[in-house]
Formats: sequence, C-alpha cells, structure tokens
Amino acid sequence: MILQNITILHFLWLIPLLAGICAYAWHRRRTGLQRFIDAGLLDRIPVSVSYGRRFWKSVMVLGALMFLILAMARPAWNPKPETVERKGRDVVFLLDVSRSMLAEDLYPNRLARAKLAILDCIDRLEGDRVGLVAFAGTAAVKCPLTLDYGFFRMMLKDISTDSIARGGTMIGDGIRKILTDVFDNQEKEYKDIILITDGEDHDSFPVEAAKAAGEKGIRIIAIGLGDENEGKRIPVTTAAGEKTFLKYNGREIWSRLDADTLREMVNATPGGKYLNVATGAIDLGNVYARLIATAEKKHLESETIKRYEEKFQIFLAAAFFLLAVEFLVTERKKIKK
Repeated sequence: MILQNITILHFLWLIPLLAGICAYAWHRRRTGLQRFIDAGLLDRIPVSVSYGRRFWKSVMVLGALMFLILAMARPAWNPKPETVERKGRDVVFLLDVSRSMLAEDLYPNRLARAKLAILDCIDRLEGDRVGLVAFAGTAAVKCPLTLDYGFFRMMLKDISTDSIARGGTMIGDGIRKILTDVFDNQEKEYKDIILITDGEDHDSFPVEAAKAAGEKGIRIIAIGLGDENEGKRIPVTTAAGEKTFLKYNGREIWSRLDADTLREMVNATPGGKYLNVATGAIDLGNVYARLIATAEKKHLESETIKRYEEKFQIFLAAAFFLLAVEFLVTERKKIKK
C-alpha cells in the first residue's frame, strides 16, 4: 500500500489533542456538579446521562476524523503495470523583434500582440516540445527545445526589441539558426517553425532558407502582422521621454507587411501555411489545434509505470458510518422509577 498524499497524516495529531479536550471537558463537568451537590450524594442521585454512551460517542467522532484523514492521504494498493507512451512534435517559434514590430497597427503593438498569441498557444500544447528563437539583424536561441513550458514562458516574457543588439530584419538568418542550432538531423518529419513577423527582410535570402528547411521535411507556418497597404510609423522614445517616430535621412519610416515574401517561404516547405493576420485578431491557440495538434506526431519515449488502485472510498465510507451511528446514539438513558 502507498499513500499518495502522506503529508496530510500530520493532521492525525489532532486526534490525541481532541481526546484530551474531551477528557478535560468531562472532568470540568463533574467538578461543576460537585460544587452544587454535597459530597457523597453525587453518585446516589439518578442522572439521565449515560457516561458510557457519551464516551463511545466521543470515540466514534475521533474514529471518523481518523478515517477522514486517512482518506485524504489517498491510500492505494493492488499495483498494475501500465505502459505510457508520449508522442509529440517539435515546434519552434521564430519571433521578429526588430523595431518595426513596435508599429501600433495592432494594439498595443505588433510585438506585444505576438507574445500574447504565443502564450495562448502554449496553453493549448499537448506534449509537444517548444523552442524560441528571436531575430532582428541577427538571430539568437532564447529557449532550446523543451517540455518545460514554465521556463519557456519566462524566456518569452523577457523578449523585447533589445533582445537582439543588431538592428535590421534577417528572416533567413533566423531560419538557418533553427536548422543548425535547434533541430537535429535524426528525423526529417514532425517539425514545425511558427514564424511571426511583418515580413520585411534586408537581403537575408529568406525564400532560399525556407527551401533548405523544406528539404529537411520542416514545415513553416507564417503569421503576417501589420498593415499591408498603408503601413504604420515606428514609435520611439527620446532621451527626454518624448514620443516620436523613427526616421531615416530625415524622413519617417513606414513599416508595411510584406505578405508576398512570406507566401513564397511557406510554399517552399511541405504543408506550409501562411496566415495573413494583418491588423486583425491572432488566435495561435486555434492555429495549433487545427494544424499541429492534428498532425502526425513522432514517438518520443515510453515507460512502464505501476498504476495503483485508489481506495480512499473505503476510509471515507467508514468515517461517514461512524458519524451516522454517533448521530443515532443518544446520551440519555432510561431512569428506573
């Protein structure tokens, strides 16, 4: 037999404590009677209370408490071997952290909305390993492939436009970083890259990088953020704390979604998908449910464990039985006339 919540047994110390309180109460009750009745007469006066029944009622209450604590400890026995298999895919989020992601055509800005969407997706994962790569002028692995979703969330929380020191937007470098530093070459399937970007690229040959990923059986799901037509200015804060907009050669920079490049990239990978979010809502949780959770998964590991049958119901029933009997038993006794 095993107890799956053994720390709850510390509450068993309540039983001797309550027993002591009951004994003290009996003593105080008898002492109180002796104050009003002459010495030697107490045992001769017929009383309507059965001290034996009162004792056993207290014993039943304490016994019920003991069984209730044992039930909460979740006792189990009769172990049976059970093989547990874990399947999943490897999913890497490739997140654009260039300054153009600060554009406010999505509220509060593109980057903040992307991070919220990724968190929503993580809440829907079903045993898949996840990784995080941030890119701007270069790319860096912020979280290697892991099943520790808590660690992933912590690393994602720290992501900002300062996560990559070099400015620019090199989507191709981000993909190549994943191919060399994140994914292994043991299997050519069960791998996805979720690219979240506004699509602007500074000659990093993203389509060629996508083709290289496709040759390895890696699928790219691209999420395009931003206004594809008019675009949006990129807000910056001056040293004086004033809000202004990013300029180049004295002219304000307007960031537009480059959907055409993203479409070419996903078409270069097996089963690739492009989702043109633009300035609308992002529901990565739904994307995961439709495209990844239903996709074929690889066998990651299996182990044989002992599954115990929980028997807390027996102790719970014993506790309720004792309480029911205690409720039915009265302390009063019949007085012989």
